[in-house]
Amino acid sequence: MRSESTLETTRRQNKKTRKERSHRIAMFGAASLAVVGLVTGGAFAAQASAEAQERVAATTELAESTGFDRAQLGSYAGIAKAHTEQDATIALAAANKVIAANKHKVDASDLTEVASSLASFETLPLDKVVSLTAETKAETVSVTLAAAEADRAAAAAAAAKVAAAQAAAAEVAKSLATSNTPEGAKATARAMAQSKYGWGSGEFSCLSQLWEKESGWNYKAYNPSGATGIPQALPGSKMATAGSDWATNATTQVAWGLEYISASSYGTPCAAWSHSQSFNWY
Repeated sequence: MRSESTLETTRRQNKKTRKERSHRIAMFGAASLAVVGLVTGGAFAAQASAEAQERVAATTELAESTGFDRAQLGSYAGIAKAHTEQDATIALAAANKVIAANKHKVDASDLTEVASSLASFETLPLDKVVSLTAETKAETVSVTLAAAEADRAAAAAAAAKVAAAQAAAAEVAKSLATSNTPEGAKATARAMAQSKYGWGSGEFSCLSQLWEKESGWNYKAYNPSGATGIPQALPGSKMATAGSDWATNATTQVAWGLEYISASSYGTPCAAWSHSQSFNWY
């Protein structure tokens, strides 16, 4: 019971001390205002007096409500300023990092502008620093989200491009597989002989028999002598004049074989077939 009484007494003394300190502050402020009024006089003195009274009243009210004196309040204001500037520094560093990483992906002009304003935070009013810091953080998030969306769109476009290339390659492979069969090669030769050389069904009949004898219309046919492919070019590399894919594409081999017959002394498939029947080669 004695300890509680002592504690209560101490509390009352502290409260009394705070009130006396507040009253002294108010009295000092009032005295200062009186001096200002006497020295300056006029409307300016009245206005200055009113503003000073407001500041004194605010300081007094804050001191009474918190129990802190003016020195303590100044110390806490310094701590608040330090925290605000540290927050600004962190926000500014994050903004600059995002700008550097994404300036070529998305429009970061708004973030660049507000970050530039925040960069001089040490010379700005504290409330302005707080406002610019919040705006910088918001713009940083906005640019980050926009960059993520740009990355997603780029990845989707790249995937679509790869898929299209794969589809085209598959279509080419399918077409090649069809044209590389004996029947596919014959169809190609018939169309090419007619469109490019004007050779009709009679000449194609001779051509069909000639290359049936030579290779069975097999683009992979190979003779130990070195003769290769459907027209049995000797060596097979001669067909490179018609295309670099001569070893794997029946159409390229057909194109080379038709041109060879046309440009040679035979002139036509039937003349070449006649020579082959007589000498077993053409």
